[in-house]
Amino acid sequence: MKLGIYLDMRNPAPWRTAWVDLYRSTLDLVVDAERRGAQAVWLTEHHGFEDGYLSQPLAFAAALATRTRSMRIGTAVLLAPLRHALHIAEEAALVDVLSDGRLELGLGAGYVRAEFEAFGVDEARRYELTEATVRRVRELLAGAMTPSPVQQSVPIWLGYQGPLGARRAGRLGVGLLSLDRDLYPHYLQGRADAGVPGAGRVGGVVNVLLARDPEQAAEQVLPHLAYHLNSYRQAIAAGRQTRQPRRLDVDELRREFRTTGAIRGYRILDDRQAVRELIGAIDGLPVEHLLFWCRIGGMPDTLVAEHLELLFGPVRTELERRGSAETTA
Repeated sequence: MKLGIYLDMRNPAPWRTAWVDLYRSTLDLVVDAERRGAQAVWLTEHHGFEDGYLSQPLAFAAALATRTRSMRIGTAVLLAPLRHALHIAEEAALVDVLSDGRLELGLGAGYVRAEFEAFGVDEARRYELTEATVRRVRELLAGAMTPSPVQQSVPIWLGYQGPLGARRAGRLGVGLLSLDRDLYPHYLQGRADAGVPGAGRVGGVVNVLLARDPEQAAEQVLPHLAYHLNSYRQAIAAGRQTRQPRRLDVDELRREFRTTGAIRGYRILDDRQAVRELIGAIDGLPVEHLLFWCRIGGMPDTLVAEHLELLFGPVRTELERRGSAETTA
């Protein structure tokens, strides 16, 4: 199992920095994370967000490929319905070449209506288009491409949610980017239906931030997490005939954290708490990649540094120790 970071490259107005500085500092941040022990970096995709949400993950992946040496470089996810399969395959092959065979290609169907409208794609066909793209990209990467990928078989993942999506991922014989253990039996059933052997592979994002003093860190991160949550709620509602979602405010989220220890599913934990939480999350699942948000809503660099220090220090050490103990038991 590999521990990695998850990047969205957001630059929110309240904490905005120069775009050149953001991208350069993030490249440096990933290099430093690899030095600390990060085993993967994964990039996500959206379009039309005013905060500059990463729109071209494979382009940024190419830059990361030239600055890193060993970490896997993944997309979680590339929006398959918005792209031509040949473009995806060509760009993926180039990243695999630049990284000397370190690409993990995660694809998804998307959910933001405004993005489908911007690209002139029928949102109602998103699953059909995604699955056709998976098949075609896999065929192209295994064929006579120039340049051809370094890996004989580039790992492909689907970022599907829900039982039906999990079965679809299983039938296609790809990895499932979800750590929801309720979906794993459906994923296995899909594999069985298609005659695909084995337990498959899963991975996904854990909504956990690491801090030595979680309560103190929560006070600092709350405005950034509120921004993060509200932006997704607005994106989901945009263009749909629904009432605009009520904005979550910091005081509301603070009360939720003090009452439940979580904020809309996000937890702020010290390293010992995190290890217990993670072991419960992965137990019994064939997890290949465990991903953590690197920076939420432009949160301060001091919080990011502490989060990464704990994640790739004591948390990684303890998880590896337990994994080794289970292997030799």
